Amino acid sequence: MKGKRVIAGILLAGILAVTLAGCKNTDNTKEETEKPVITLGSDSYPPYNYLNEDGVPTGIDVELATEAFKRMGYQVEVVQINWEKKKELVESGEIDCIMGCFSMEGRLDDYRWAGPYIASRQVVAVNENSDIYKLTDLEGRNLAVQSTTKPEDIFLNRTDEKIPKLGNLISLGHRELIYTFLGKGYVDAVAAHEESIVQYMKDYDTSFRILEEPLMITGIGVAFAKDDDRGICEQMSQTLEEMRQDGTALKIIEKYLDDPEKYLEVDDLGY
Repeated sequence: MKGKRVIAGILLAGILAVTLAGCKNTDNTKEETEKPVITLGSDSYPPYNYLNEDGVPTGIDVELATEAFKRMGYQVEVVQINWEKKKELVESGEIDCIMGCFSMEGRLDDYRWAGPYIASRQVVAVNENSDIYKLTDLEGRNLAVQSTTKPEDIFLNRTDEKIPKLGNLISLGHRELIYTFLGKGYVDAVAAHEESIVQYMKDYDTSFRILEEPLMITGIGVAFAKDDDRGICEQMSQTLEEMRQDGTALKIIEKYLDDPEKYLEVDDLGY
């Protein structure tokens, strides 16, 4: 009889432990859902922001934003946006910020910025059998870019004397299309973030040759509306820097990119 009481006591203790754990998990879930929501807008731009096999947003920027906003006391909702309308969306308040491998260069007066939190090379890529090896070889050639991106601005305005005059600049609405145009020979070259080109080659098992000379090295930041005075931007900038210093950013980036340390060399970018 005594043995049965012991067994009963053990069972009761187990039930109580499971019940209490369930209560604790429920409390944690409730606490998370009660946090204010920050809406982050981006388009699909692997490896920074894309949908995984389950249709869930993932990538470098998604993970960095989730951790940063968690530390700040927010939960983040990542929404896919029309990249060409990003400025309109953040200024109207439909989204709180833009975070999608977004170059700060040349846009410092357009937004309130958190960052830079990553250093990125804007580069040109060609087919492997191309006779283009230097930026000067692009003179009179056809090049494709994603519309409203930094490479489009670089070739349209040509404020840097090293940028040649193209034959045609083709601006396309979706990232994937520029590589399709290159692969089919509709253009001679494409220009984009180096990480995006490398990711596309991995995803589609194809090979392009990236020119050694970059168009520019730029800082990647989080953009808020210019008149956003809530203080979230400044807090985000500080939190991202803390994550860089404590190794959290490195752990996230190394999941997606080789040689992750070089992407965190942002101190000398001059912002």
